Amino acid sequence: MKDNKLIAKFMGLQFSKGEYYRPLFNSGDWIPQDELQYHTSWDWLMPVVQKCFDTQEPSEGQHYFINESLLTMDIEVVYDRVVEFIKEWPHPPYTDSEGNTYI
Repeated sequence: MKDNKLIAKFMGLQFSKGEYYRPLFNSGDWIPQDELQYHTSWDWLMPVVQKCFDTQEPSEGQHYFINESLLTMDIEVVYDRVVEFIKEWPHPPYTDSEGNTYI
């Protein structure tokens, strides 16, 4: 999924030869980009939610929308809200090694 690559970049994962390095417990794995699981796994998505909370002041309003999405307990709703947060977060555009630019 295109938005999984956006999330991987937001999370600071290294990209090389079509794979992302996902550090876990002082080690890690290289994950092919088509196997990123942010859209299907709470274990992958919740650290992204935490980074969203850590990145922005609660008074700026985005925490409310993420919290509301969490109350649905629907990973698709939370995933969509996190992607929206990242797209609205003030940062330079991301360009992956294939030349795709994400705003």
